Amino acid sequence: MSSLVVETREIDPVEDPLAYADAAVPLAWLRRGDGIVAVGDGVATTIRVPAGGDAPRSAVISSAWRRLTQDAVIDDPLELPGTGLVAFGALTFDEDSSADSILIVPSAVIGRHRGRTWLTTIRTADAAPPAAAPEPQGYGPHWAGTVGPGAQTPQGYQESVRLALGRIAAGELSKVVLARDLTGSIPAGSDLRRLVRALSTGYPDTWAFAVDGLIGASPETLVTVRSRTVTARVLAGTIGRGADPDADTAASAHLASSTKDLDEHGYAVQSVLAALRPHTRALAASEQPFLLKLPNLFHLATDVEGELADGDSALDLVGALHPTAAVAGTPTSAAIAAIRELEPFDRGRYAGPVGWVDAAGNGEWAIALRCAQFAPAGNAIAVTAYAGAGIVAGSDPESELLETRVKFRPLVDALA
Repeated sequence: MSSLVVETREIDPVEDPLAYADAAVPLAWLRRGDGIVAVGDGVATTIRVPAGGDAPRSAVISSAWRRLTQDAVIDDPLELPGTGLVAFGALTFDEDSSADSILIVPSAVIGRHRGRTWLTTIRTADAAPPAAAPEPQGYGPHWAGTVGPGAQTPQGYQESVRLALGRIAAGELSKVVLARDLTGSIPAGSDLRRLVRALSTGYPDTWAFAVDGLIGASPETLVTVRSRTVTARVLAGTIGRGADPDADTAASAHLASSTKDLDEHGYAVQSVLAALRPHTRALAASEQPFLLKLPNLFHLATDVEGELADGDSALDLVGALHPTAAVAGTPTSAAIAAIRELEPFDRGRYAGPVGWVDAAGNGEWAIALRCAQFAPAGNAIAVTAYAGAGIVAGSDPESELLETRVKFRPLVDALA
């Protein structure tokens, strides 16, 4: 294809960037009101990688992105996170998934960062520049949807947990993350920006995302690269919030002292450090996890920081890190094999990397959690939501089922 021509210009402040997104298939990445949103449904180019290739899909996408950016002509005087040539991406959890991994370069992006707003236009060199400035589009009517048990019933989930505990006791693995699904539908023509906005405002400390029908609000950063600095936040170990201040304090104290949850967290931290070391210099992690408080639950969290080695990009780190022990298990190969056998569905992009990357290799990527995949289905839009829990020695099947219910709540409430 022809090389890309990219121009970023600062514009007057925009109160609601989501109002510029496509109602049917929004492309967005938001946190506390800042982030980037694709304008309308225009797409400059797409990198789509189906199953069946010889190389890991993240590597194929990373190579294609590197080729695309080498020839691009970029005019970006702002040089802020999300300016210049950017692409939105969502990758599958499992290389064997029937879903595609995808990187989408929109033809226009509105972004906001710390009070500054910009418009980026992206076109092929042989295309004419846009004739007019984009206009916000009013939101469609409110809608509601419901979801119920999918391929994995609550009873089936508890049985899968018991089978996993048997494998852990036999020494086959130390941890495995098992998910279950909820399925349902919403009316055709629903304005999906309303869901993104509800998640973004209701859970401001998460990454609210919408990429190719995958919509959610993830609390877990996979990796961020900014000016060669690499940061990651590891979440593993979860408990629901209490109904009152005393119960809240008791819940947080229980999580902070839980041997089971601390062990699970330790596996996740070590897997991230091991994956990042070959790509970084001066890598460090806090010695003890801290409690991350969200509206509906507490997580054990650890922040990791380092310096990116020469020549690597955020996409290279995505490929190195995924799947972490926080969403797969330990050892990784044994955990993936167990997930394939014990989950009666294809995860698709659930628990896979989701985020954005720019031409310099900077980017922000989260793990696609608290999310659902939306797809046209005749006279409706099909919805499949996912939530999982980490299974280690000492896990209780009923408690793990309850944890998935807590994790489903943000999306189920927003759908309703």
